[in-house]
Amino acid sequence: MHDAGGLVYMDGANMNALVGVARPGDMGVDVIHLNLHKTFSTPHGGGGPGSGPVCCTKELEPFLPVPRIVITGSGIDRVFTLDFDYPQSIGRVKAFLGNYGMMLRALAYTLTHGYDGLREATEAAVLNARYIAHGLQADYEKPFDAAPMHEVVFTDKRQARKGVHTLDIAKRLIDYGFHPMTIYFPLIVSGAMLIEPTESVGRQELDQFIEAMRSIAREAIEDPELVMNAPHTTRIGRLDEAAAARRPVLRWRPKAVDTEPKPVGVARG
Repeated sequence: MHDAGGLVYMDGANMNALVGVARPGDMGVDVIHLNLHKTFSTPHGGGGPGSGPVCCTKELEPFLPVPRIVITGSGIDRVFTLDFDYPQSIGRVKAFLGNYGMMLRALAYTLTHGYDGLREATEAAVLNARYIAHGLQADYEKPFDAAPMHEVVFTDKRQARKGVHTLDIAKRLIDYGFHPMTIYFPLIVSGAMLIEPTESVGRQELDQFIEAMRSIAREAIEDPELVMNAPHTTRIGRLDEAAAARRPVLRWRPKAVDTEPKPVGVARG
């Protein structure tokens, strides 16, 4: 790519298998963004703000946004100023400061763990994914033979013979007390189940998850209707997902209040 005069952009959405082990710059990457919510502890689900730095090579540094923070002096005499004098800069971007709280949290996480701790987290994430891969390979179809890194993909190919599909397996997993894995992604894998345990899951929970998935695989053979009608332990069963996609309800509204006057009873006797 470089020989042809091009630049390389790397999607750093998930660095769980690379931190402390490999450096994108050594791979010839010119620009990369880091999703702090995937690898560096900041919130993601439930509306957590996405945030992260964009890193680039020295050759692209003149084009970065302004202003730049310039530090002079040292210790308590340090002075911070803003410098706009970069004629090749793309200019100021609207969200210049980003989500400061997320940046600070990720920085604290990084400094707390240090190099050894971050590398250990990477190794644990990969080990956990491979542990699950080994534990489920006898019950679920694994589309790729290579050892997984921080996540492993299975499919519903074996279960589909009995009419049980990925969505059914995910719904049934709720009955076992687990939040379902990512389903139908990556898109190039039919019936995909993307399992990503991360470094924070312990051996006991991994074993519980594996046993739950094995149990569902047995149910798919012995009692497929049980799986296809899951979940059974929640207040609401199967939702009409097609209707939800076409007519989403995105905010809560109170029920209409009847304002008509009611007749008042009269005591007798």
